Amino acid sequence: MVQNRVIMVKHLGLIDYKEALAIQEVYYKTMVDQKHPRATVDPSRQPLASSYLLFCEHPPVYTLGRGGSMNHLLVDAATLATQKITLYHVNRGGDITYHGPGQLVVYPIIDLEFFFRDIHRYLRLLEASVIEMLSHFNIPSTSLPGLTGVWLKADKNSKPFDRKICSIGIRVSRWITMHGLALNVNNELAPFDQIIPCGIPKAVTSMQQELNKSISIMDVSDILAQIILKKLNYV
Repeated sequence: MVQNRVIMVKHLGLIDYKEALAIQEVYYKTMVDQKHPRATVDPSRQPLASSYLLFCEHPPVYTLGRGGSMNHLLVDAATLATQKITLYHVNRGGDITYHGPGQLVVYPIIDLEFFFRDIHRYLRLLEASVIEMLSHFNIPSTSLPGLTGVWLKADKNSKPFDRKICSIGIRVSRWITMHGLALNVNNELAPFDQIIPCGIPKAVTSMQQELNKSISIMDVSDILAQIILKKLNYV
């Protein structure tokens, strides 16, 4: 197989969740089509499709992954309609989470066959990338055994509880990744009170809440993109 480790970084801005999902699916299908043994176009006569890192924000939306429980949504459809929050059932792993303006969402569409075939290693890479990025802002964070995502540990002096700052939910098919991570930067946290985030009854936080100031999402995006690219190409 011809190795193609090119990864394009794209910023989609504030975009409807369904539209962003459609973009992911287009890139995914293009990559799958080139891997199909009966592809109609000779791969030696066309450039291989790049992998992508898509950065965006979403209008208010709850997404429920495969195997997630509707019991983890604590309000009814009428309440969601009043609040103008959409609910989507999606084909990623994980349970229910919230996306909204001010939250940075990253969708890596990556052919892991060009890097490594190990889904758990990929999940740990995403966690480690967020942890390293947060350290640039002097926010100490960690992963927790058995719980996918990035967390801030309890601080007995001021924050006596563990709190989640980044959720991760992915889908991998034919070694091509979809979906990704959602990092709370400046977004409102109240919508998380209406769900059991990722099915785990723990607190949620944001970079803004931890630092008591607003953070540039573009600065966060640029730092995180460079870290992910570094880890993918040099692990």
